[in-house]
Amino acid sequence: MTDRPPRPLRIAALVKQIPKFQEMRLGNDGRLVRDGLELHMNDYCRRGVRAGCDLAEATGGTCTAITLGPDAAETVLREAILCGCIEGIHVTGSAFAGSDTLATSRAVVAALEATGPWDLVLCGRNSVDADTGQVPAQVAELLGLPLLVGARELDLTTGPGQFARGLAALLEHDDEWLRAEVDLPAVVSCAERLCEPCKVKEPEAWATVDGALIRRLGPVDLGPGPWGAAASPTVVGEVRLLDVERTGETLTGADKAHLDRVVEVVRSGGAIWGSEDAVGEVARPSGPGDGGEIVVIGEPGRERSTSELLGAAAGLADTIGGRTVLTIDVVRDWEALSGQGADRVLHHAGVTGADEVARMLTRSLVEDPPWAVLAPSTAWGREVAARLAIRLDAGLTGDAVGLEVRDRRLIALKPAFGGRLVAEITCTSTVQMATVRSGILPTLRPRPGAPFAADHLSSLVRESGHGGSADRLVRILERRRDDDSDLLANADVVISVGQGVEPSELADVERLAGRLGAELCATRKVTDAGWMPRARQVGITGHAIAPRLCIAIGTSGKFNHTVGLRGATTVVGINPDPTCELWNWCDVGLIADWRDALEPLIDRLVADSTVRSPA
Repeated sequence: MTDRPPRPLRIAALVKQIPKFQEMRLGNDGRLVRDGLELHMNDYCRRGVRAGCDLAEATGGTCTAITLGPDAAETVLREAILCGCIEGIHVTGSAFAGSDTLATSRAVVAALEATGPWDLVLCGRNSVDADTGQVPAQVAELLGLPLLVGARELDLTTGPGQFARGLAALLEHDDEWLRAEVDLPAVVSCAERLCEPCKVKEPEAWATVDGALIRRLGPVDLGPGPWGAAASPTVVGEVRLLDVERTGETLTGADKAHLDRVVEVVRSGGAIWGSEDAVGEVARPSGPGDGGEIVVIGEPGRERSTSELLGAAAGLADTIGGRTVLTIDVVRDWEALSGQGADRVLHHAGVTGADEVARMLTRSLVEDPPWAVLAPSTAWGREVAARLAIRLDAGLTGDAVGLEVRDRRLIALKPAFGGRLVAEITCTSTVQMATVRSGILPTLRPRPGAPFAADHLSSLVRESGHGGSADRLVRILERRRDDDSDLLANADVVISVGQGVEPSELADVERLAGRLGAELCATRKVTDAGWMPRARQVGITGHAIAPRLCIAIGTSGKFNHTVGLRGATTVVGINPDPTCELWNWCDVGLIADWRDALEPLIDRLVADSTVRSPA
């Protein structure tokens, strides 16, 4: 924090109440049962409350907690007050039931406007039960404010008169780090390691909070709406609880017979690599292509995920008799884009900020609404899509792992609770939108290239006056990437590393992984210690991935990590403890020291051509 006392800040911390993962279950109607579940504050929101209270204390200001939810959600406000918030604001009432992220954002913004003005709005980067990351960006868009995504460090900057002018921040975006500044007022989403979370362990203490410190706001206080389900342009269809059944077979030691058995399990589980991986070539629509356009928002510097999205869009376009449109800042190979699926390009050279790109695309997409818009499920892609959804009044499904067409409507398969639930989400809006997780969709073979149109949006935006104002923009001072998250997301084989692997041993593990064409992932404790990049963390507050084969070493199998690997086809565990939790989610395990078992196992897997990953 700055040494000079800035003016008092009025800060709002948005919080959400969620069920604990382990107690989650579905009712007969296929929906999540919340009654009787132990509920708590979303993990990321705890950082927002703590950061808000710290900034308020440093400036002599105040922090207020705000939540939307049923009567039971009041407990998160009581906990926030015990952590230092001066009051809680509870947006509640039956009218808000069924709110998706867009309806939630509109209700929260109405509450902020009714109780403001605010200098700073803090919220969790995302909710661990849904992992959409959309509400912070949609709140910022509705308020007309800049957004800092995934703050790991926050410091006040001061102007003349020692007033708090803005914030300087270190931002954590997937596999890269950004140094940025922004003027106040602003919205900030908090990364997990921004600060120690606010936490009151004894629920009995919540009852000690004076109820007069909590204000209730209903639809009468916020305006005519619509609110809740009536304001939600997405509809939840079938919901499935994915209980992954693992055989949990364990073998003591790593002798030849046991290694042969592991290879047999891996082979029978379907972890086989071959030419059948690629889906057949998608033909270009032979007709006029008037079934609708599918717009792919290409993220700067993410050619792999852009290519994957283009392939998915081309498949959807073939189904509806439409065309694929790519929005991108830099084109290195026009012919390659055509082969990957692009029929048209919206070129925005020199414009890369998420806020700027969303505003730049608005006029084109409002004047000629597409059938659907797809964006990568990254920090950048989520902000662009969330802001654009507000401008297009469109439904947006976050973090989709599958896309289908039914009755000419887009069906997005949305995971939640680390992949334990998968729901079919349909948009009721004219424009249908989804952010899509990298490495999940099938790979398409390149198709023959063909000439296509290219519209240069920079000139269109300047002429239309939609360029935006500088005071909304986040000023990026430095950007560095310490990894490539696409490598993990697209890996066929991963080796999951826990604290049982010493930092000095990681080079050996990497060498062995290279023989299989495997990538490394890690538990939170490993990335917290700085042994591996944050982009390699898998679990509740990390990534969820779906490799064909996962070999887990040095980890005891805690739920917070293993839930991110539920999508793995086959899981092999190695641990010397015969009673550890690892065996509950493995298909087969070796009760042995990984130092003795991993290399001979990889020798066997490499020797077996049916389970060797392609180079």
